[in-house]
Amino acid sequence: MALLNYTTTVDASRTVAQVQDILRMHGAKSVLIEYDSEGLIKSVSFQAITPRGEFAIRLPIDPAAVLLVLARNNVPRKYQEKAQAVRIAWRITKDWIEAQMALLETEMVDLEQIFLPYIGTKDGKTVYDKFLDNRLSLGAGGRHE
Repeated sequence: MALLNYTTTVDASRTVAQVQDILRMHGAKSVLIEYDSEGLIKSVSFQAITPRGEFAIRLPIDPAAVLLVLARNNVPRKYQEKAQAVRIAWRITKDWIEAQMALLETEMVDLEQIFLPYIGTKDGKTVYDKFLDNRLSLGAGGRHE
């Protein structure tokens, strides 16, 4: 199975502008774009105000992971380069955000549920980082009855 959006020709900056618009339309207070050493967009961060307070949320991409998936799925070599991986990652991220915002609009979820792993903490790490560092213990879980 081919990776979603692997043939995209949409520039990452255009996709990130679309992401910014989606976030703005859903209440983002500010948006920050972070670039890597090659000038490629590596993350989008935004401030969101919710009934439970203001949160900093960082959405990174991982072009190296995308490149590995492309190689593993034997997509044509012309798609197996870093700039293409960045384009693919941002298109997939945009699609995911659009789907999540559709759920938000139905009021089945709230913003914190959608972006919880990406919410920044006081020490600059995300909730997911703390989980990986075993500083956020979830326990063994239990049966729901």
